Amino acid sequence: MSKARHRSLRSAWWPVLLPLTLILASEYKLRSRSGHQAISGGVDANILLEIGVYGVVALYLYRRFGIRPPRRRAPAPLLLGWAFASYSLLSALWSLFPQFALVRGVQMMITAAVCHVVATRADRDDLYRLAHAFVVLVLLSVGFGLAVPLKRTPQTMDRFNWLYVHPVSAGIFLGIALLLTVAFALPGGLPRRWPVSAYLVTILVLAAALIATGTRGAAGACAAGVLALVVVARGARGRAELLMIGVPTAIVVGLVFTDSLLSFATRGESVEQLETLNARTDLWTLALDAFAKQPFFGNGLSAARGLFLDEIGLGGGHNAFVNALVEGGAVGVILFCTLLIVLATVNVGLSRLPARRADAALLVSLVLFFAVDGLTAEMSAAPANVASVWLYMVIAWTVILMNRSGDRARRPPAATERAPVP
Repeated sequence: MSKARHRSLRSAWWPVLLPLTLILASEYKLRSRSGHQAISGGVDANILLEIGVYGVVALYLYRRFGIRPPRRRAPAPLLLGWAFASYSLLSALWSLFPQFALVRGVQMMITAAVCHVVATRADRDDLYRLAHAFVVLVLLSVGFGLAVPLKRTPQTMDRFNWLYVHPVSAGIFLGIALLLTVAFALPGGLPRRWPVSAYLVTILVLAAALIATGTRGAAGACAAGVLALVVVARGARGRAELLMIGVPTAIVVGLVFTDSLLSFATRGESVEQLETLNARTDLWTLALDAFAKQPFFGNGLSAARGLFLDEIGLGGGHNAFVNALVEGGAVGVILFCTLLIVLATVNVGLSRLPARRADAALLVSLVLFFAVDGLTAEMSAAPANVASVWLYMVIAWTVILMNRSGDRARRPPAATERAPVP
C-alpha cells in the first residue's frame, strides 16, 4: 500500500476521533471539584489537559482545513448552531465569572467548528462509524465502572457511574448510546456493522446501566426517544402496528412492574423532595428572578453555574431552557429553542424520503431526547459536555442529509422514448 493511500485511510478517521476527543476531554475526569472551585477560575492538571486537548483539536482543524470564506450559503441548522455558539461566547463579556465563561465559550466555538467540517466534509458512513465508536466507548465505561468503583459522594452513593462522571451525565451517555444502538438494531434501520445479537445484548447492557444510574430525566427522555424513533422509522403502516402492539404491551408491563417503576421514579426520596424535584423548583424560582433582572441578554455564559451556589447550594440551571434563559436571556433561549425546533422539523421532513428515513428517525429521536432530558438537566444548552457535542453532531448529520436529500437514481431512457433532437 502506498504511503499516500495509507495516509488517506488514517486521516479518514478524523470525523470519529475529533468528537470523541472533545467528549473524553470534557467529561472523563480523574477527580471531582466543587461548584465553587469550578467557577473560581483556578486551574489544575485536569483543567490544563482539557484546555490543551481543545487547543490541539483547533490546531488540527486549522492545519488540515484552513480558514476560508464559505463557497455557498450554509443551511439553517448550521447557521443556528454557529449563532448559538457565537452568542454564548459573546455573552462571556458580561458574565459574572468571566474567566470560566471565556474558556467555555471558546470550547463551544471549537465544537461548532468540528460540527462545520463534519457537516461539509464527512458523509453518513463516517457518522455511522462515530455512532459505533461512541457505543463501544460507553460499553467500556460501564465495564470500568463495574470493575473499578471509585469513591462516591453522599448524593450518588447508590447510583451507578464511572470515574468521576456524575450519574446525571452518565445517564446522558447511556441514553444517547441506547438510541444509537436501537437505530441500528431495528429491521430496515441503519446499515449494521455488527451481528443483530450484538446489538440486542448491547441494548440490554445499556438499559440496565441506565436504570442503575437512577437518572430519571435521561431514562424518560430515552423512552420518549425510542418511541419517536420507532414511529418515524416505520412510516405510516409502522405507526398503526405500533399502536396495536405497543399500547397493550405498555399496559401489561406497567401492571406487572408497578412496584419497580414506582421505586425507580421515587428513588427513596421524601414527599418534599419529590414535590420540589430535588430542590429544582426552588432553583428555577431563583433563576426566573435572575432573568427578570437581565431579561434581554441574560447574565452571561456560565452564570448559572455559580449564581445560586451560595443561596441554594446547586450549580447550573438543572434545566436546559432555564439555563439558556438565565445565561443568554431572551436572545439565548430563542436561539436554543429555534435550533431544536428547526432540527426536529427538518428531519421530520427528511423522513418522508425512504433513502433518508432511518437516519432522520434517529435524529428526531436524539432531538427529542435532548428536549425531554433538558427539563431536568442543563447539559444540552451548556458547552463542553457529551450532550452539547452530540447536539452539534446532530446538526452536522442533518446538514449531510439535507445536502443529499435531492439525489435521484438516474434511470436510462425507455426504448420507446425518442432521443432529443440535437
